[in-house]
Amino acid sequence: MPLRKDFLWGGATAANQCEGGYNEGGRGLANVDVVPIGEDRFPIITGKMKMFDFDDEHFYPAKEAIDMYHRYKEDIALFAEMGFNVYRLSIAWSRIFPKGDEAEPNEEGLKFYEELFKECQKYGIEPLVTITHFDVPMHLIKEYGSWRSREMINFYENLCRTLFTRYKGLVRYWLTFNEINVLLHAPFMGAGLYFEEGENEEQVKYQAAHHELVASALATKIAHEVDPENQVGCMLAAGKNYPHSPKPEDVLAAQKADHDNYFFIDVQSRGEYPAYKLKELERKGIAIQMEDGDLDLLKEHTVDFISFSYYSSRVAAAEPEDADESAGNLFSAIKNPYLEESEWGWQIDPLGLRTTMNDLYDRYQKPLFIVENGLGTVDTPDENGYVEDDYRIEYLAKHIQAMKDAVELDGVDLMGYTTWGCIDLVSASTGEMKKRYGFIYVDRDNYGNGTLNRSKKKSFYWYKKVIETNGEDLSND
Repeated sequence: MPLRKDFLWGGATAANQCEGGYNEGGRGLANVDVVPIGEDRFPIITGKMKMFDFDDEHFYPAKEAIDMYHRYKEDIALFAEMGFNVYRLSIAWSRIFPKGDEAEPNEEGLKFYEELFKECQKYGIEPLVTITHFDVPMHLIKEYGSWRSREMINFYENLCRTLFTRYKGLVRYWLTFNEINVLLHAPFMGAGLYFEEGENEEQVKYQAAHHELVASALATKIAHEVDPENQVGCMLAAGKNYPHSPKPEDVLAAQKADHDNYFFIDVQSRGEYPAYKLKELERKGIAIQMEDGDLDLLKEHTVDFISFSYYSSRVAAAEPEDADESAGNLFSAIKNPYLEESEWGWQIDPLGLRTTMNDLYDRYQKPLFIVENGLGTVDTPDENGYVEDDYRIEYLAKHIQAMKDAVELDGVDLMGYTTWGCIDLVSASTGEMKKRYGFIYVDRDNYGNGTLNRSKKKSFYWYKKVIETNGEDLSND
């Protein structure tokens, strides 16, 4: 079977990496705003170093990002020109509820997204909306300790109810939490968690995870009640773990690494805590506080589809200190000698996408949706802003072919594909602009210099052809 006729082709962005306008339209401050570029970024996103506001020593790229807040009409027109029939974007929570705990939403923020969705509708583009792409209003972090607090579930419920009601008929596809498993790896960026001295970090992270999982199930319940047409997905930072060698201990290490990845999705898709995680928590002495009804909610309101990001596969070893290190997307990684690497050290493995898709589909038996895939590189434009990015075309063509093979040869049910950063934006892991993913070049550097002008890369025209042929023509000519 080829790709379905109603296959959803498009691109993906996140509010905090592209919108800017951090203090406009009544928007409040969020965790994602106060993460700077530079050597302090990693200690801050992992909750080891406290930064709850701006200072004069750092540059904060999310403040302005690529100014999509003022330019979204121009950008959506470019997406339409490529032929997008879906655009994945996220809501900035603090645009809707500036502090997060208000009873009434900010009308100006609601209006902004309403106009944006109508602009998509004008071109026949379905919005695929991530409710929370790492955003947590700073007020909720300072006053409640973010997701460690049970009260966050009520605030998130209020956000979801507001969005589903206001945008009924404009949005049908929703994701509850972006890369929910990043909470374990970058807890401040992923979930607004900062750790005080002497705190049991594992206990805090898994309690926060439980609150997010309950909130996700509640969102799914409300979405279906407000509009039966709504489809709700979870979102995983995916990538198959290969054993470092055929040694049985390495094979077991790879299985354990996959379990760490799948834990959140097991709950969101299967509706219960998996046995392997319950045993692990028991061994670690972690006791998750649950309330009556939590487990029923998780069981009765599982997601409709599984969405995920895929950039590379991973390698696991029983004794990782004996293996060579490689860079990864917020995950420490072991070098795979059979793979090439990107300029940022990410291992390039198109076949791993097919393997990952098979694993996810075998495990969950629910439709899949690839909502992030792309290559971050340095692009060098000519005087007209044109970039001859054959390297990006090659990367994407090989991944799309692997995706098609998973569908056509293996029978995986796939709803759609949105490349990451369809327009250049701020990198989540490094805060850089020079790490570019887009089909559209944005004239801006790491420290906010540039005109912000948009220009089409070679890959813009290539992707247009791919969409026109429903993925049949991947040639670069």
